[in-house]
Amino acid sequence: MRARSIGAAAATALALVAARDLVQKKHALLRNFPVIGHARYLLETIGPELRQYVVTSNEEERPFSRDQRTWIYASAKEENNYFGFGTDVDVEHVQGHAYVKQRTFAGTLPDLHDPQAPLPSAKVLGGPRGRAKAFRPASVVNISAMSFGSLSGAAITALNKGAALAGAMQNTGEGGLSQYHHNGGDLVLQIGTSYFGCRNEDGTFNLDKLKNVVAGAPVKAIEIKLSQGAKPGLGGMLPGAKVTPEIARIRGIPAGKDCASPSRHTAFHDVDSMLDFVELLATETGLPVGIKSAVGEMSFWQELASLMARGDRGVDFVTIDGGEGGTGAAPLIFTDSVSLPFRMGFSRVYSTFAERGLTDDLTFIGSGKLGLPENAAVAFALGVDMINVAREAMLSIGCIQAQKCHTDKCPTGIATQNPWLVRGVDAPSKATRAAVYLRTLRKELLKVSGAVGVAHPALITTTDIEIMNGDYDARTLASVYGYKDGWGELGPELAQEITALLTVKPTPFQKPAG
Repeated sequence: MRARSIGAAAATALALVAARDLVQKKHALLRNFPVIGHARYLLETIGPELRQYVVTSNEEERPFSRDQRTWIYASAKEENNYFGFGTDVDVEHVQGHAYVKQRTFAGTLPDLHDPQAPLPSAKVLGGPRGRAKAFRPASVVNISAMSFGSLSGAAITALNKGAALAGAMQNTGEGGLSQYHHNGGDLVLQIGTSYFGCRNEDGTFNLDKLKNVVAGAPVKAIEIKLSQGAKPGLGGMLPGAKVTPEIARIRGIPAGKDCASPSRHTAFHDVDSMLDFVELLATETGLPVGIKSAVGEMSFWQELASLMARGDRGVDFVTIDGGEGGTGAAPLIFTDSVSLPFRMGFSRVYSTFAERGLTDDLTFIGSGKLGLPENAAVAFALGVDMINVAREAMLSIGCIQAQKCHTDKCPTGIATQNPWLVRGVDAPSKATRAAVYLRTLRKELLKVSGAVGVAHPALITTTDIEIMNGDYDARTLASVYGYKDGWGELGPELAQEITALLTVKPTPFQKPAG
């Protein structure tokens, strides 16, 4: 009797769905195929998951392949991250794959058994320009710009604690410095076009508010964001529904009202005035100040390098974001076709400074899918001094590449403000995973540089890596990107300094006699 009642209820429900499908006018598929047409929309909804686990090969999926995700997950969990039975890459035919050329002999190399895998920057950030709070970053791998609001408070907390455990830094993103950033990790404060956290009511920049923010947090450097790889040259809109009282307080905007971010800065209008702004921030805070940008037309970089060659003004660091960057949602045309991919964009910018002999005078930071050892090694060979990781850091704390970041429906609670979904992020345990991932990536870079016979990945040169074109042609990075002799390499003094720092063993402590 009960089964009959359930069957009748189900039949009634199906009949109602069918009737609705037949009379609605929004979907032609459902009008023509009532009830069963819903299967198509269901399959479309779970398409990313089906491709991840059923359809694609280990090396096929984008933006991160199954092998790449597996390596990150295993590394973050301190599991076996080795791969057996050979490569999944079609090395006989693939075009553009990078191969590192190992050396038979090497000099003194760092200890690879230190669980912390210390790997400091070869350059002192802000040192060349004499900034009052110049410092040598303790880690060449740091967490890239991701704002609270885009990520949940629990995710920001996990990443900040993870950075602290790994001795790395976390970039706040342009959304302002929140209480979730106060969990022990050193910070790079990013300033975007809306000046969140340091703005007047009309959206213009407020220096006093910036100084207050810096004074109340472990901010080690300031980054002025000109553009990012996901949406270069494009402003943004934060809908009023997402401007909660908490986010409004942190960003300095009215709660519940739409907030439009302009595509360009209002505190400066050209390269010359930008450098004045940089020097103002550096003088008032004592901190190193740099810029972040995707790469499009080159006249900006040529003018910047020319003005810096005079020696009186300059940025302390340049963060180059590749067009393949992806933590910011954007129209498809911007995601796919605006700004250069990292390797091409970075090499053009680096070459602009190299032509003027300025590469030792500033720190180069790379971002855009560089949290994988192969990509990172290529970046260091091209002249990068440090790398920032974003999506890879998200994967380390549980992201499954569901690609729902822009919908507020992230199933793992990382890129959402939905309280029910956010509760799935256990910040303490995820912090440990983030830290282990950062350390593991540093250790992998030390292994690769050791294979090349050098002590630090920044000492890998453009002739140590070749780009393959199937099994019939190969060219060095120098040849592919037009580098001249010595480009991509540290100056002799910097090279000797970082080698000594990593390889000279400290003198054992001896108890004083008597």
